[in-house]
Amino acid sequence: MNDFPWLTALILVPLVGAVVTAFLPTGVDKMVGLGVSLLTLVGVVVMATGYDTSGGMQFTEQHEWITVFGAYYAVGVDGLGLVMVALTALLVPIVLIASWHEAGEETGRDPGSFFAWTLALEAFSIAVFAATDVFLFYVLFEATLIPAYFLIGGWGRSGRGRAAVKFLIYQLGGGLVMLGSVIGLYVVSADAGHPTYLMSELGDLDISQSAQQWLFVGFFIAFAAKAPLFPLHTWLADTTEKATPPTSVLLVCILDKIGAYGMLRICLGILPGASEWATPVVVVLALISIVYGALVALGQDDILRLVGLTSLSHFGLIVLGIFVFTPEGGSGAILYMVNHGIATALLFLVVGYLVKRSGTTLISEMGGYEKSAPVLAGVLLIAGLAACGLPGLSPFVSELLVLIAAFDHAPWVGAVAVTVIVLAAFYALWMYQRTVTGPERPDRGRLPDLDRREVGTVAPLVLALVLFGFFPMPLLDAINPAVDSILQQVDYQDDGPDVPAAEPEMVEEGQQ
Repeated sequence: MNDFPWLTALILVPLVGAVVTAFLPTGVDKMVGLGVSLLTLVGVVVMATGYDTSGGMQFTEQHEWITVFGAYYAVGVDGLGLVMVALTALLVPIVLIASWHEAGEETGRDPGSFFAWTLALEAFSIAVFAATDVFLFYVLFEATLIPAYFLIGGWGRSGRGRAAVKFLIYQLGGGLVMLGSVIGLYVVSADAGHPTYLMSELGDLDISQSAQQWLFVGFFIAFAAKAPLFPLHTWLADTTEKATPPTSVLLVCILDKIGAYGMLRICLGILPGASEWATPVVVVLALISIVYGALVALGQDDILRLVGLTSLSHFGLIVLGIFVFTPEGGSGAILYMVNHGIATALLFLVVGYLVKRSGTTLISEMGGYEKSAPVLAGVLLIAGLAACGLPGLSPFVSELLVLIAAFDHAPWVGAVAVTVIVLAAFYALWMYQRTVTGPERPDRGRLPDLDRREVGTVAPLVLALVLFGFFPMPLLDAINPAVDSILQQVDYQDDGPDVPAAEPEMVEEGQQ
């Protein structure tokens, strides 16, 4: 199975599908676009069945691209890349089904264009998560901005054009800073005798501490803007407020994960010394993001803006898990990347359905909808409880792992980080109480409940939340070897006892 170019196929299928969809007549374009996304999902599932959970980079391909730069078309996935590719392939068809009627209603534009840009974003995102060459990674990192910009600016509420420009400025600014570090890696590798951008070779280079620090700053700024992390987060709330909820799913649940992915793959994997050097500052920024994001979310009346700001708090927890350099933190962070993608996608979609029915995004103008739309209210409650980290739902497992790692890193770090649970309960339950409970509002009328199509879009996400809440091991089995490999780069030493410990009978026999 590894002989087949799975990753290239998974990149080309949605990319070609995007081009074809863009030129098809209305009606057919949506059917073809959805079919292409489902075909991609099937391909990812088949590829995943052949993945060896013992770890290592698999399904690798490597072809010379720009010889003078030492750049290759090189792709492959380990556990980290695999779960990110799988998350992307899962969410895209859900987004397309959710946008079946809504993509063109507010602007009068052909929804087929929305489908085409979404498929293009899927192709570039899969390619980023699979890239094992830094130059290829950078090109794809920037390429994701093209469909994202048109998705934000082309569909959504009034003011979406300004939000799209703000998004692009932040992302391009971070990308230009990263370009300096990309060029720096070429210089460092050339000085070592062989210019290369292959991550496997760069990870083995003996880069001086000062050079690592300069390179780290360039990469980290770009990844912090993408993630986003305080203080490079201000584009997030504006974008989620003005874009359509399905577009916000693509941005927050897929595109933003590239930032955290880059921190793991490049910052820790290639620049471990600088990552350790920067840890105190990064941990503080992560803690600020956790607390600040939650507190600001509490003060929002616009429900779409509120959901966007909750992700700032959650991304802070992900970055904290990455930079405490423990197996629990690393596994928890990657698992949280997946679980946050599922839970926040559910929250954005159900909030989008609520906004469409109520005709407003203001929480103060909602209320009393649970009687007329009980299914919608129930799904919103599940999504809110997932944001709170309720035991039995998948975010709980990942939050617990990161918090354990935070307390292990320093008690005060854990004490600040654990406030994410309390604050999340405040903003999630407050939002639920004010939007759907209480007496019905006569001025708003009764809301129709979710129809079959809408139930079909949220059902897989609810199922995934429950399934991975009670049984996260399929994900952790793939993630843990990748975390071990990354931690070897930063010279992590586990001082704890070997597991499993010796049986009591064996110990007694040894003492005798």
